[in-house]
Amino acid sequence: MTLSIMLQGTASDVGKSVLVAGLCRIFAQDGHRTAPFKAQNMALNSWITRTGAEMGRAQVFQAEAAGIEPDVRMNPVLLKPTSDSKAQIIVMGEALCHMDAMDYHQYKPQLRERVGEVYRSLAAEYDIIVLEGAGSPAEINLRDRDIVNMGMAQQANAPVLLVADIDKGGVFAAIYGTLALLRPEEKRRVKGVIINKFRGDAALLQPGIAQIEALTGVPVVGVMPWFDEPLEDEDGVALQGDKYRQDLGCDLDIAVVQLPHIANFSDFNALAIQPDVRLRYVKRGMRLGVPDLLIIPGSKNTVGDLHYLRENGIEAEIRRAHEQGVPIMGICGGFQMLGRRVTDGIESGMADIAGLALLDCETHFEPRKITTQVEAELLGQASGIFAVGAGLGVSGYEIHMGQTTLGEGVRPFARLTQQNGQPWQQDDGAINERGDVAGSYIHGLFDSPIFSRALLDALRHQRGLSALGIPAIGWHERKQHSFDALAEQMRKHIDIARIYGIMREPQTVGEPV
Repeated sequence: MTLSIMLQGTASDVGKSVLVAGLCRIFAQDGHRTAPFKAQNMALNSWITRTGAEMGRAQVFQAEAAGIEPDVRMNPVLLKPTSDSKAQIIVMGEALCHMDAMDYHQYKPQLRERVGEVYRSLAAEYDIIVLEGAGSPAEINLRDRDIVNMGMAQQANAPVLLVADIDKGGVFAAIYGTLALLRPEEKRRVKGVIINKFRGDAALLQPGIAQIEALTGVPVVGVMPWFDEPLEDEDGVALQGDKYRQDLGCDLDIAVVQLPHIANFSDFNALAIQPDVRLRYVKRGMRLGVPDLLIIPGSKNTVGDLHYLRENGIEAEIRRAHEQGVPIMGICGGFQMLGRRVTDGIESGMADIAGLALLDCETHFEPRKITTQVEAELLGQASGIFAVGAGLGVSGYEIHMGQTTLGEGVRPFARLTQQNGQPWQQDDGAINERGDVAGSYIHGLFDSPIFSRALLDALRHQRGLSALGIPAIGWHERKQHSFDALAEQMRKHIDIARIYGIMREPQTVGEPV
């Protein structure tokens, strides 16, 4: 019989995704075949499986923590917001349509049975499933059509642990209020509370823990301290704080434009962990300055985000940086923005717009979405900062709806050699004649340690600094170290034996639907 445990939160960004990854690591270390599951994810950080299916990156790194290959069944529904009220709906890895919030709320009952079938299919292959909720189960306005919190817990007949973020403040009120808003049968599913992101002496919490346990009847099964090891964040909400502001004393300053619809900012984690890099995100009201490298990231609304750059003076700062010799790299939507023109009408609903015109190319959006894993050889340029990539092999994935046509003033940045494991020959991206502006559709480009170190050492040379003389830190290897450190912390501060006991207890709150 498959065991299960579900982590739900008092709010978004309380650390559910990381704790799910930690439990996946612990159970895998203990010899159990373990898989993560999240029925519905709303995120612009996504990944492509080897079958070409798109899924949320949170379930990807949770699968990595469990030591298994990511499977689209781990995230059957993915919502990718394109505006404040509209999102692209992706079901089992394929883009279905765009809906506004009300239409999707009406559509959710049709997804309920499908999600349940997918969950049961996945659970049949594993010993333990660690489920993750979304937002809060106390969103009572959405309760009647819930497919991801208590509605999913009921389908899986899973016990629930409630995660509360003490760093935000008001942790006891959040715990009490959440439990008070649950229906009696929902509250009976909650078998424990984890207080997350604690800084300080946990002994000071004991009086509050005793009171909240007495008030709610739900035990606190652990107080997890703040965890500093680098792991992937589910979405751009993580960029609202200071998490990605690195040491000011680093040799290299890399700036990433923080777009309103920034997608796959996890592309740059591999740069952020390098010892000589300060990676910073620049948004409205912040000065771009003269970084050693400027990156324009992916976007789920290329045209809308181009308007944002134009209306908030960021475009002018990008042009000023280019005139001062700052190398510029665009990834996916950022690559499209660097061209002369973008014609949309699909994601944003706007017809077309002039691009930044730093690359001689144009992009036209088409209904068919490209979702593929790729391997490529970088072509580079005879001169310029991006010449260092010539001949190097990289791997990653593509997620885009636009097709880009190159003009005479650019050459391809890379040549694809494989798509989804099959031989393939196709050009990718663009690089200008000076070799100081480049763009590519390849997400995960910087995950290649050889390419990252070559690029960073070229930037060091540009600054008059010697090469660092060490290989780049590999992002994949660093994550494995972080998973082990996370598991060690959780074993120390959370009652894992009690969680095993909770999973093995018969669930008396109702049979799965």
